[in-house]
Amino acid sequence: MKPTNKTIFPILIALAVMFSMLMLTACSGITGSTAGGPSSQSSQFTATGGAASDALPAASSSDTSAAVDDAFSKRDLSGEYDADEAVTIVLDGYAGSDVVISEAGTYILTGSLENGSVVIDASNEDKIQLVLNGVRISADTYAAIYVKQADKVFITLADGSENTLTNGGTFAQRDDNNVDGVIYAKDDLTINGAGSLTIVSPSGHGIVCKDELVITGGAIDITAGAHAIQAKDSIAVSDGSITIKASKDGLHAENDEDDTLGTIYITGGSFSISVGDDGIHAESLLRIDGGGFDITAAEGLEATYVLINDGEITIKASDDGINAARKSAAYTPTVEINGGSLDVSMGQGDTDGIDANGNLIITGGTISITGNSAFDCDGSVTWTGGTVIVNGQQQTQITNQMMGGPGGMGEMGGRGGKRH
Repeated sequence: MKPTNKTIFPILIALAVMFSMLMLTACSGITGSTAGGPSSQSSQFTATGGAASDALPAASSSDTSAAVDDAFSKRDLSGEYDADEAVTIVLDGYAGSDVVISEAGTYILTGSLENGSVVIDASNEDKIQLVLNGVRISADTYAAIYVKQADKVFITLADGSENTLTNGGTFAQRDDNNVDGVIYAKDDLTINGAGSLTIVSPSGHGIVCKDELVITGGAIDITAGAHAIQAKDSIAVSDGSITIKASKDGLHAENDEDDTLGTIYITGGSFSISVGDDGIHAESLLRIDGGGFDITAAEGLEATYVLINDGEITIKASDDGINAARKSAAYTPTVEINGGSLDVSMGQGDTDGIDANGNLIITGGTISITGNSAFDCDGSVTWTGGTVIVNGQQQTQITNQMMGGPGGMGEMGGRGGKRH
């Protein structure tokens, strides 16, 4: 699948007046029902200044469907293979050398490979399935698995198997590709199956895909000195148990040539993420339709458009819990929450539970925020359903801090004095 796809003095006076009126008042003039929730009528407040001045109308969740259509193929989801038709490769004995696969087919890998790599160098029309069945590969100065060329590669974790891929802390380049991950794929990559995979990358990324990355199963544990999982076009996850410890982002999708890409789509699975920067970062669209998330990060979720339809999400953030910032011209910066459960705790200072550099839409779900500033919105706010709790108290209106927490007093707008 290929996902389809911006007279100073009077303004300053106006902004100063607006700030004095709105800093501690409701961003949305929504009155509560007898149950303490939002009214049945959609009520909006549009802030001026910052990103809102050139914002487009917010997209709805239906407008984002094209970015995630056909995210998972039947083969992505199945993880099946015919052992009788497969080629079995015993890695023992290949120490210090590479195992090169150059033809389409299914290959079952077993055993250990010390100071070597499994390299896929096939036709750009070839589909290749690597079945890891009790594999340990340590590549001292390179990727443990390097997909140089193929149409698509499936890494299947055999049922009950335990597999480990490691890099020694450096990447000595061999060709024009800047290989910097323990798994590095130039083409589409799928990880599926019901085994386990441990990835250790002391100074680089865990998994890098320069095209579309799909995960539909397995217990995956990644420790990385950079991003744990990085893709260029998209990341799509439907199932699996993913544990991440990384110095940078947990999941990161970015395409600097086409800003309609760089999407992340999650429909299920469990995620335990502890990272130094963003828990999950998409340059364009981040859409969550399900799954369980326990995220400890500087910022929990970040994208131009953050869309949450379902899922159980817990975020502990030293900065913003959720940040919709203008990174792509394909979407207006928006946070849209239609369902699920969201529990956000932020650190002190210039931090927000939900920071939308454009619009905020809440139609359902349960949102609980603990911190100094629950909401920072530069555009319109629409609240038509769901439950909002701030510091333990159920809300009847959305209170907009607008300029961030106490540390954000110096500049106006969603980008003022804040990290994005």
